Amino acid sequence: MVFDAPRSYRSELRAQQAVATRRRIIEASASLFATKGYQATTIAAIAREAGVSAETVKAAASKAELLIAAFEVTFSGSEGAGSLADTEVAAGIVELPDAVFLDTVLTQIATANARAHSLWTVLLGAALSDPVVDEALQGMLGRRAADNVQLVTELMRRKLTAPQSDVEGTAAALSFLLSPEAYQQLVAQSGWSPERYRRWLADAVAAELARV
Repeated sequence: MVFDAPRSYRSELRAQQAVATRRRIIEASASLFATKGYQATTIAAIAREAGVSAETVKAAASKAELLIAAFEVTFSGSEGAGSLADTEVAAGIVELPDAVFLDTVLTQIATANARAHSLWTVLLGAALSDPVVDEALQGMLGRRAADNVQLVTELMRRKLTAPQSDVEGTAAALSFLLSPEAYQQLVAQSGWSPERYRRWLADAVAAELARV
C-alpha cells in the first residue's frame, strides 16, 4: 500500500508525457504537410521536426492518420470529435446571447479556416489516392453537413432567420460558404485580405439566410 501513490504518480506522469509527445508529433506533421504536401512528407522528417525517433512517430499513428489528426487539431483543436459543437472552436457558443451568436460563429469558423485551409487542400489531394484519408474525409463532410443543419435549426429557434422551407438546402449552401475551400480561393489564391473575406462571409451568409 505504501507504493500505491508513487506508482500512481509515475503512471500519471507517463500519460502526460505521452499526450505531450503526441501533440508535438501532430504539430510537426501539420507544419510539414502544409508546407511540403502529403507525398513529400516522410515519417523521418516528422520525427526530426518533432524531436523524437521515427519509431515513436510510427507507434503514434500512420502517415495518413497523422494528416487527419493534423487537420482536425489545426482546424478545431480536437481530434476525432463527432461534431464541431464538441470542439474548442465551438466551446461556449450555444450559451451566447442572440445579439452575438451568429457573428461569433462566423468569426470562429473564419479563424479556423485561416489556420487550416492549406491542410484541407492537402487532405483533399491525399484522399484521391489514400483510402484511409478518403474514408476520414467522407466522415468529415458528413459531420460538416450535420453541423450546418444544426446551425440553421438553431438560428430558426432563436428567430435569427425566417423559417427555412428547405433546411438541408440552406445548410448545404452554408457549408459551401463556410468551407476552407472558399477561404483558400478568396484569400490565398485571389489575394483578398482576411477582413475582406470576413465581410464577404457575413454578407453572403445573411443573403442566404434571407431566402425562404
